[in-house]
Amino acid sequence: MKKEKQGRKIRKYIVLSVLLLAVIFVGSVMFINSKKPGEIDSNEFDSTVKGSAFISTNQILIKQMSENWMVNDCFWPTALLDNIPNFQIGELEVVRYNTRILRDNLSRMRTTDRIDSAAETAFTALSNDPRKWWFPSAESKWKKSWQSLEKFNSNLATGESFFYPRADNLAELFKQYASLMGGANTRLVNAPRDMKRALIIDDKSTFESKSSGTADVGIPWFKIDDNLYYAQGIAYALFESIKAIRIDFYDVLVDKNSLKLLDKILEDLQRCSFEPLIVFNGNLNSIFANHSLNLSGVFNDARQKINSLVVSLKQG
Repeated sequence: MKKEKQGRKIRKYIVLSVLLLAVIFVGSVMFINSKKPGEIDSNEFDSTVKGSAFISTNQILIKQMSENWMVNDCFWPTALLDNIPNFQIGELEVVRYNTRILRDNLSRMRTTDRIDSAAETAFTALSNDPRKWWFPSAESKWKKSWQSLEKFNSNLATGESFFYPRADNLAELFKQYASLMGGANTRLVNAPRDMKRALIIDDKSTFESKSSGTADVGIPWFKIDDNLYYAQGIAYALFESIKAIRIDFYDVLVDKNSLKLLDKILEDLQRCSFEPLIVFNGNLNSIFANHSLNLSGVFNDARQKINSLVVSLKQG
């Protein structure tokens, strides 16, 4: 009888020890993978080959994602995370925009020119479902995109591929950035709890009758942090992309008197990187911060400057 009690006691300790180790393991994996990526050192890029900095930056962003893509995790503790996966989705959106503009504009003199095969493959690979973990996995497609950009970068040096740092190409790229940021900013603006419905604006109607009804815009409380980290992922990838653009399009920016404006955009995007201990969604008169609106203010300021830069590039 005594031995049976001791046996039950030992088994109990074993089970508790295993559970404790499992909790420590899961917590450690989640903590390690909750860190955002660091800043890219753009000083290492080759400024003599136009386009190399832009391509290399996108390669680094893709490598970051492919080495630790958490959006499609199912059987690992990181499946319990949601902040960094949403951050990665924001990164992915920017890289997709970059490769699409590279394929359609930056790598061609005219729209009638042949599409560069490496740029086409890079963009197509990034079009894979980011949540697929098999047949094919998202990571395998990101790696394929990286390889295609590596080929494109090598071809730039040999003259087999081309990169045209023109003002019209840069204006188109920033126009797409502004569009992407507009969608992300709408999520942030609609986050406050007192915002339940908003006016629907019909751009085709006259000024006097633009309002054509209302729509539900309330954001569920459990998506507040998702939207914030998604916007931060966009801001991070844009910050790194624009740093590279500053290198490759330096002459164009100087010619259009837009270099200082670009630097102000970089300052705003850098200010988007903050890490609240808890993402609050307080009202304007609350003692708790509304992190969505705090981010929206800086984020939208950068977007407005980008719109001004597009005008400057087209008319300056």
